[in-house]
Amino acid sequence: MTDKKVRVRFAPSPTGGLHLGGVRTVLFNYLFAKKHHGDFILRIEDTDQTRYVEGAEEYILDCLKWCGLQPDESPVAGGQFAPYRQSERKAIYREYAERLVMQGHAYYAFDTAEELDKNRKEIPNFQYGQVYRKSLRNSISLPQHEVDALLDAGTPHVIRIKMPADETISFMDMIRGHVSFETNLVDDKVLLKADGMPTYHLAVVVDDFLMKISHAFRGEEWLPSAPVHLLLWEYLGWKNQMPQWAHLPLILKPDGHGKLSKRDGDRLGFPVYAMNWFDAKSGDLTAGFRELGFLPEAFLNLLATLGWNDGTDREIFTLDELIEKFSLERVSKAGAKFDFEKAKWFNAEWIKKLDAESLAPKVKTILEDKGITVADEDYLLAVINLVKDRCVLLPDFYTQAAYFFEQPKEYDLNAVKPKWTDAKTDFFNALTALLNSSETALEAHGFEAQFKTLMEEKALKAGDVMLPFRIMLVGGKFGPHVFDIAAQLGRTETVSRMAKALTEFSS
Repeated sequence: MTDKKVRVRFAPSPTGGLHLGGVRTVLFNYLFAKKHHGDFILRIEDTDQTRYVEGAEEYILDCLKWCGLQPDESPVAGGQFAPYRQSERKAIYREYAERLVMQGHAYYAFDTAEELDKNRKEIPNFQYGQVYRKSLRNSISLPQHEVDALLDAGTPHVIRIKMPADETISFMDMIRGHVSFETNLVDDKVLLKADGMPTYHLAVVVDDFLMKISHAFRGEEWLPSAPVHLLLWEYLGWKNQMPQWAHLPLILKPDGHGKLSKRDGDRLGFPVYAMNWFDAKSGDLTAGFRELGFLPEAFLNLLATLGWNDGTDREIFTLDELIEKFSLERVSKAGAKFDFEKAKWFNAEWIKKLDAESLAPKVKTILEDKGITVADEDYLLAVINLVKDRCVLLPDFYTQAAYFFEQPKEYDLNAVKPKWTDAKTDFFNALTALLNSSETALEAHGFEAQFKTLMEEKALKAGDVMLPFRIMLVGGKFGPHVFDIAAQLGRTETVSRMAKALTEFSS
């Protein structure tokens, strides 16, 4: 670390849903910034207007809000380096592109799309670079007067970086160590497009400089672009102010072969986006972790462990604990396989970890969306405490808790009727009489003792009556300790459910 104030950024393109890999990049940026008392910036890289999708920026902001990773500076929050949308910074970039041309580090290229397509078809592995640039229509191959005439006529053109020949470019990656590139293998990337918009290569360097970014963390798929960016920092005279870089490992498919994609999620039946994403152009709805029933705490926790650990076997961390423990030294170079079953385990653990008060608003919404009215908040809290250890995803609270609010609409009769006897009917009639004769509140431990005493008096075994009793109250073979269920329902409701079920079991 240097004495330079830590300023990191996440710079997504508003082109669609936010992949979990993107959220992990946000998370690692955020953790690093907060650990070092720095700033986390959100910058929208919307320079490619052909790929811009309406609503995508708002979606990104909503995702970060759900995750609790709020930027210190952003298009919404503002900041001293505004604007934070690259499309609103368009006038800034041409100055730097023209400076590079004047210095001989970039050049104008007038080739049409049709001409370039023709070259790609006719020349195997065609690259616009040092091998072919002199035979193409640009300010290197054309006489100066012709270049001036084309510019004066407003001929559409781009500005390309002029990659040097036979050089090795190196930098020190905070995760990967020393990384080198041969310039002969890199083509002359477009820096400024014909519409005056910068490409990512120019914009990211200019904006990182102007916004005083100290550290740049991005996915390893951007490594091939590094030599262009390194040269731009040098050519623009900013090499000493270049951020420290860290290229994060990929999140891999469950089998470890290749980067995890939306298509993999569709194929294997799990989400890869943070939240539901509706593509207005295609009409497709892509599922997200939030709507599936993940807690944001669990989502962040699982992402943190994809490529990072704290050096112990510990897996459950709060956001504050992650901030305290995070270090790039513990980030792996190797890709991390995504395991959806493990992701669900994290969610189950976080449901157990959170108190009922924290879960109550979410559970209430789930129940009310299913038509169940929740009038008593204390009753809801008690129910949550009884069932939360049985829930993996938030919608499981409906399955596990609905019967506390409404009587079963159907029963698992196959588990009861084949072995039903008059002796069992007699037992439950006697149990009903016992409950009706008492004036004290139904208490789980005391009721269990009464139940077992009556069972012994009737010469029945636990296997004869415990399961039928559960199905009377719940409708199926699930739920917490049955006497806790009865105590929560109360004496009157327990008796009512027993009476209703007896008619079904005895018919």
